[in-house]
Amino acid sequence: MSDSAPSVLFVCVHNAGRSQMAAAFLTRLSGGRVEVRSAGSAPADAVNPVAVRAMAERGIDVSEETPKVLTVEAVQASDVVVTMGCGDTCPVFPGKRYLDWSLDDPAGQGVEAVRPIRDEIERRVRALLAELLPASA
Repeated sequence: MSDSAPSVLFVCVHNAGRSQMAAAFLTRLSGGRVEVRSAGSAPADAVNPVAVRAMAERGIDVSEETPKVLTVEAVQASDVVVTMGCGDTCPVFPGKRYLDWSLDDPAGQGVEAVRPIRDEIERRVRALLAELLPASA
C-alpha cells in the first residue's frame, strides 16, 4: 500500500442511516488512519434520528452529520466502495474494490430494531479495518 491513507466510501440510498453509522465507526476506530466518506444516491434531508440515538449509545455523535449526494468524484477518490442497498446506482470504475453489505434499512424502525443493524455494521467495519491496516489490528 502507498504512503497515503486508504480511503473508504460508504454508500446507501439516503445516506441517513447505514452509511452514516459505518462512516462514524470507521472514523472512530481508525483514529484518522483511514480517509472516510459517505454518500447517497438520493440523500435525505437529515440523518435518521433513530440512527443518531443508536450511535449515541456507543458514544459516537452523528447528530451534526448531513447526508451527501453520491458523486463520481467521491467514488474515484476512494480505494474501497461499500454499498449498502443502492444497487446499480453506484458508478463502477476499474481498480476500485467494491463490497456490497446486505443490511436491513433502519428507516422507519425503532431503536430496538436498529441496534442489531448498528452492531452488524460495527462488526463489518472492524473486519474491513483489519484488512486495510493489518499491522494495527
